[in-house]
Amino acid sequence: MAQLMEFAGNHPFLVSALMALTVLVIFNEMRLRAGGASVSPADAVKLINNGAIVVDVRPEAQYKQGHIVNARNIGLTELGQKEDAVDKLRDKTVLVCCDTGISSGKAARLLREKGVERVANINGGLAAWQRDSLPLAKGGSKGGKK
Repeated sequence: MAQLMEFAGNHPFLVSALMALTVLVIFNEMRLRAGGASVSPADAVKLINNGAIVVDVRPEAQYKQGHIVNARNIGLTELGQKEDAVDKLRDKTVLVCCDTGISSGKAARLLREKGVERVANINGGLAAWQRDSLPLAKGGSKGGKK
């Protein structure tokens, strides 16, 4: 213990950096877990094949450039305002996606707060979806398949 204290006294910048990185890692893990469950793109395909609904929370222009087949486009801000859209999702399994999985984590948390119990974030978003060479649809109308 005395050696540890001596090291800390001799290398305050290293110890400070270690403590800062530890706090950042803990904060990042807490933030990711606050979004709730997340599934890999491969697991998302299995859930979609079993009837899960995909909600894409990106802006409409990005949605039209490429999205998961049959995904519904409901923007993150719209989720907070459109109660009727959320009501339709309450008794279904819902997968939420965005570009990287960060905005969709917020959307998943919002849906859970509004009473949607079976909701998960697609881990890594469309970037991970494309990295796994999974298909995307282009174009489409706002709202996707109903």
